[in-house]
Amino acid sequence: MEKKVYLYGLIPTSEYEESVLPEKTGFDEKEPIYALPLDEITAIICNLDGNVYTESLIEEKMNNDLEWLQHKAFHHHEVLMLLNKLYTVIPLSFCTIYNNEASLTKSILSQMDNLTETISSIYGKEEWNVKVFSDDEILKKKVSENNPTIEDKRKEISSLSPGRQFFEKKKLDQLVERELEKEREQLCMQIHDDLTTFAVQADVKKNWDKKATGRKDSMGWNSVYLLEKNEVTRFLDKVKTREQKMGELGLQMEATGPWPAYHFSRTGQMEK
Repeated sequence: MEKKVYLYGLIPTSEYEESVLPEKTGFDEKEPIYALPLDEITAIICNLDGNVYTESLIEEKMNNDLEWLQHKAFHHHEVLMLLNKLYTVIPLSFCTIYNNEASLTKSILSQMDNLTETISSIYGKEEWNVKVFSDDEILKKKVSENNPTIEDKRKEISSLSPGRQFFEKKKLDQLVERELEKEREQLCMQIHDDLTTFAVQADVKKNWDKKATGRKDSMGWNSVYLLEKNEVTRFLDKVKTREQKMGELGLQMEATGPWPAYHFSRTGQMEK
C-alpha cells in the first residue's frame, strides 16, 4: 500500500529555499518530516503507513484514547510552532491526512491562488491571543457599591414591610448578578476595542469554562489579534497598562503568542 501523507502546514517556497527545514520526527515517531515544494507553495509533511493509520483507527483513537489524542495533538502543535519561528506558515488542522502525495499535490495546485493570497495576508504578522479572567466576587462588590440601578433597588426595598423585603432581596441578588455580567462585558469590550487599534484584524472567540482553564476565576473574554510584527511591543505594553488599571476591579489579562495563524489563515481544512 502507498504511504499516506500527513500534512502539518504550508509555507512559501521562496522562504523554504532560504532556510533549511529542521530535522524532526513525524507523526508516527519513525518517519521524519520533510518538505514537498509545489510551485509557490511548499507542503510540510511526513509519511504514514497506510496499513496502520486507517480512517477507522484514527477515528477510534480520537474518540476513545485521550492520552493518544493529547500526545499527538501536542506533536502537531509543536511542529507548527517550530515552522512558525522560521517561515510564514498556514497551519493545517490536526490529522489532515491524504492517501498519497499525488492527491495532496492535486489539492494544493487546485487551490494555489487562494493559498498564495492567504500567505500574503499573514506575511510579516503575528497572531496573539488575549484572555480576560474575572474574580467575580471583587467585581460584584464594586458593582454592588457603585451601581445606581442597584442603589435605587435597595432604597425601594428599605421602604417595604419585612415580609416583602424578604422576597425583594432575592430579586436584588438576581439584579446584582445581571449587572455584574453587564459590567464585566462592558469592561472587556473596552479592552478589546482598545487593543483592536493595534491590529490588522481582530476577532472574539468563545470563552472557556473553568474545567478547561483550570482556574478558579471565570473567563470573561477571549480574543485574538493579527499584528504587524513592529506593533507587538506596543500591543503588549497596552495589555500591561490595561491590566494594571483593571486589577482593582478583579480583572486579570493573559496575552499569549506569537502563535501560528490558526485563526487568520482561513485554511484550517484542505480539500481532498
